[in-house]
Amino acid sequence: MTTQDVLQTIREQDVQVVDLRFMDFPGQWQHLSIPAQRLTEKSFEEGFGIDASSVRGWRAIEESDMLVRPDPDSLVLDPFSDVPTLILNCTVADPITKRNYDRDPRYAAIKAEQYLRTSGIGDVAYFGPEPEFFIFDDVRYDTTANECYYFVDSVEGSWNTGRDEGPNLGYKIRTKGGYFPVPPTDSMHELRNTMMLTMLQCGMEAECHHHEVATGGQAEIDLKYGPLLRTADHLLLFKYIVKNVARRAGKTATFMPKPLFGDNGSGMHIHFSLWKGGEPLFAGDGYAGLSELGLHAVGGVLAHAPALVAITSPTTNSYRRLVPGYEAPVNLAYSCHNRSAGVRIPMLSAAPEAKRLEFRCPDPSCNPYFAFSAILMAAIDGIKNGTDPGKPLDKNIYELPPQELAQIPRTPASLPEALDELEADHEFLLNGDVFTQDVIRAWIDWKRANEVEPVNLRPHPHEFALYFDV
Repeated sequence: MTTQDVLQTIREQDVQVVDLRFMDFPGQWQHLSIPAQRLTEKSFEEGFGIDASSVRGWRAIEESDMLVRPDPDSLVLDPFSDVPTLILNCTVADPITKRNYDRDPRYAAIKAEQYLRTSGIGDVAYFGPEPEFFIFDDVRYDTTANECYYFVDSVEGSWNTGRDEGPNLGYKIRTKGGYFPVPPTDSMHELRNTMMLTMLQCGMEAECHHHEVATGGQAEIDLKYGPLLRTADHLLLFKYIVKNVARRAGKTATFMPKPLFGDNGSGMHIHFSLWKGGEPLFAGDGYAGLSELGLHAVGGVLAHAPALVAITSPTTNSYRRLVPGYEAPVNLAYSCHNRSAGVRIPMLSAAPEAKRLEFRCPDPSCNPYFAFSAILMAAIDGIKNGTDPGKPLDKNIYELPPQELAQIPRTPASLPEALDELEADHEFLLNGDVFTQDVIRAWIDWKRANEVEPVNLRPHPHEFALYFDV
């Protein structure tokens, strides 16, 4: 799309409002709205001013002015607005130097794509995420000096088999039993239909949807792969659609990785591949049909995975999901079959163009611009250094003797551990100035100060069950 295409769309669709959207540092979509007549061809270069001092992780109050510059290629009509509204994603720039702002996550994704091309390795990186989420009917939570609690509820919750619902009609999803019975047991089918069709209406390519393993309305809608930046843009729109469709139905959707105890959490397996000149680079005659380059990419992702998860699984709650002994992909190994391996090579098709890697550690709480960029940088680092991924893990992880199991590296057990790993291993992210020292330092400091420390300081509700009578 060009700037003229955008202006023509405004005229043809009688657009009244333009919604300018950008991403804050931790990963929340932000926006401001302008009358459509304010958007001119010059706007795409000159941008619109914002106060960045109130945006999380950005500038201090004495240097708060920033610009948001719309990207015409991100055009989409808002499916939820009462008046015709056009959404445009923006990159962020300094109003004095006019340079893009390094802490803008979208700019990191732009630089990652540029670095791939200048590296000579490939010219496009395709990403295909599989976001999972929960759909609840009620959610309450609070944390104060004298109380700390959460409560979630779902009409299909396994805990509601005996509740008086006037009447209770049964068909509750059993714990770990949601994969994937037909309605009426799957009570969220029509809601997911609406979500998927709204995505198609917005120009996204959704491949399928289904109920996921957990109770509580856990769902998955798969997006078709696309170039890194466009897919990250689409993932933000994906979450926007899911949340708003749920809200209109009187429900609420969350991408929190682990909202329920004793049931599966929500991951976001990320499929990716590298191409050059229209040819897939991961296809070959090695293990699971991988090329030597593909195996080195595996080696890079596995070598840097302890640091990567600080970006791809970036919340304290992420590590309630990444727990050994379950199906969670905590083992830093690769396999074409083993779903507890951190990297899997899907084998559903033998076609070279279908050959890809699936990094299974991430979850949907991540900032997709940072997450996709970091995964790409780890893969490129492995390719450049010829990193050996070691032997595949094609054994049943639950039947391995303790001595052999202890030899398999694992993901960090907590966000503090992951941040320590990122602090020690981030040189690969600095190549091509994709991430900067300032961005890495700010990310680590933000997470420690605003997430790790507040959680550490508060009594956990379960501690009362454990220790009140000591």
